[in-house]
Amino acid sequence: MRVGIICASDDELAPFLPLIEDCSVTEKAKLKFYSGTIHGVQVTALYSGVCKVNAAVAAQLLIEEFKVKAVINSGAAGGMDPDVEILDTVISTQAVYHDVAADVLTDFHPWMETEIFYADDKLVELSKAAVGNLGLTDKVHYGRTATGEAFIDDSGRDEINEKYAPLSVDMETAAIAHVCYVFNVPFIAIRSITDTARHSGEANFELNCKNASETACRITAGLLKELHKNAGK
Repeated sequence: MRVGIICASDDELAPFLPLIEDCSVTEKAKLKFYSGTIHGVQVTALYSGVCKVNAAVAAQLLIEEFKVKAVINSGAAGGMDPDVEILDTVISTQAVYHDVAADVLTDFHPWMETEIFYADDKLVELSKAAVGNLGLTDKVHYGRTATGEAFIDDSGRDEINEKYAPLSVDMETAAIAHVCYVFNVPFIAIRSITDTARHSGEANFELNCKNASETACRITAGLLKELHKNAGK
């Protein structure tokens, strides 16, 4: 089983590169794909670039060209719920666009029952085991992530919270989930928090991105270890 790992930026991908054993690099569509193994699991990892289209391109290439059987989105995100603190981690059980009308997804392709994309139940359960093994239970939250084509600082925060009640917000997760949905490929997102309503703005993102990315990588690597332990079960 090969697992795809998508990060938005090179900083978010960087913690994974030393972990990939027997790494080879493939270039396609102006992207670099790093293939090898982490904790006995075959992986292909890359940074897609920021925004929904870049993330969707990366996800489709992982599925069609590299034949991955699951996709993990790892990296940084903005905190939306007041209980989510900087350097906490949100593991997305649900993903939704905050800038796409719901009927676009329900009345047209892919004709969903609701506008919500759901993470794979098995990946969620294995992520909980990984979080427990890492001693991070008190710093990890499970719930909804909202995705859109804008960095959310103060503008738009209240409207998104009122309509979607997300734990976190980013620019890629729902797009990756969307591609996984149409290809029927299991998906989960693991993203650690760089900024919140109390500490908002791109300056806080830049300040905390490295540490957040390392935390998300630790949990993702722990999930891969659980996948390896549970292979064939």
